[in-house]
Amino acid sequence: MRRLVYIGTGMLVAMAVAVAVWRQQAPNPGPAQPEDPGSDVHRPVPVVTAKVDRKDVPVYLDGLGTVQGYNTVTVHTRVDGELTRIAFTEGQEVHAGDVLARIDARTYQAQLDQAAATKARDEAQLDLARLDLQRYLGLGNRINGQTVDTARALVKQLEAAVKVDQAAVDTARTMLSYTTITSPISGRTGLRQVDPGNIVRATDSTGLVVVTQMQPIAVVFTLPQQNLPAINEQLDVQSTLPVEVIDADRGTGLDRGGLALVDNQIDQNSGTIRLKAVCPNARRRLWPGEFVTARLLLTTRRDGLVVPATAIQHGPQGAYVFRVEPGTDTVAMRPVVVALIVNDEALIDSGLAAGETVVTDGMAKLQNGSPVLVMAAREGTPPGTPDTGSAGATGTAP
Repeated sequence: MRRLVYIGTGMLVAMAVAVAVWRQQAPNPGPAQPEDPGSDVHRPVPVVTAKVDRKDVPVYLDGLGTVQGYNTVTVHTRVDGELTRIAFTEGQEVHAGDVLARIDARTYQAQLDQAAATKARDEAQLDLARLDLQRYLGLGNRINGQTVDTARALVKQLEAAVKVDQAAVDTARTMLSYTTITSPISGRTGLRQVDPGNIVRATDSTGLVVVTQMQPIAVVFTLPQQNLPAINEQLDVQSTLPVEVIDADRGTGLDRGGLALVDNQIDQNSGTIRLKAVCPNARRRLWPGEFVTARLLLTTRRDGLVVPATAIQHGPQGAYVFRVEPGTDTVAMRPVVVALIVNDEALIDSGLAAGETVVTDGMAKLQNGSPVLVMAAREGTPPGTPDTGSAGATGTAP
């Protein structure tokens, strides 16, 4: 027992000696230093700012679309026969009624001549029957009544026969006219499908050539079904809505037109609605089958408040901006309601006023009440000036 007490006392003495040695070797911290007034806590944060502008803001809806011919016709023959002539050049511009091809017409001409001859024979017999009836009627009671009735019935029979003959003549003449194939519409011809010398039939599925009307031309595009109420609301006010067609790859404008059709049903698989725009295509920059972006001008927000889109921040409570407090070099967090993002600018419904200053760059180190150092101020568009800087301003939900 006495041995255990000696061992414990020795351990305590050794620990006390070690602590004393560590205190002698540790550096002297010196007196407490006051906080550096130039530390990051109070140092101004360099930022870029911009003014809240007031101007007209066009609201666009963008949809992917495909260019289609305003009218597209596959030209078929309506009679059977040998194709004797092709009267067009591939890629040629033709007008409605222009001759495209001819079919051997000799058989159909003979049928017309035969029908005409049959009609002439029946007309001659009708003339003779009418003369006989007039003679019988002139004899009065001296002629049997049955004979008069028979003559009258013969006249009616021959009159009906002449009408049948006339119908046969018309049919034969129509069939003969089909041997000259004309363009039903004005447009541009495509590749020739049949060469001269071939036998063509009315039942052929390929046709002779496809004619596509390209002036005007149609653009079919789709938009989300959520846009349909706003589109119909605008169409109740105006008969059509402007549409700009944009190159899907380069983003350059190709043509402008108007909305011609909103489809009568929504695609349940994609939740989209199809729309058709018609463009004049005067410079032929739109081509059937081309993929484009259709930009529908839904409306224009007059005298709207806008800030650069980079000023909008998002937090648990929604969208907000850092507004530079008037007369100070500090910022305050201001909640805002963003209507949409247009052409890299945010359209503000509430939360800001025209002429106020917001931070557009350097927000990473900002907090409510942080001091700032304005490194650059972005100049805005003068109030009331329409946005014409880009033909392709697209409205999207924030």
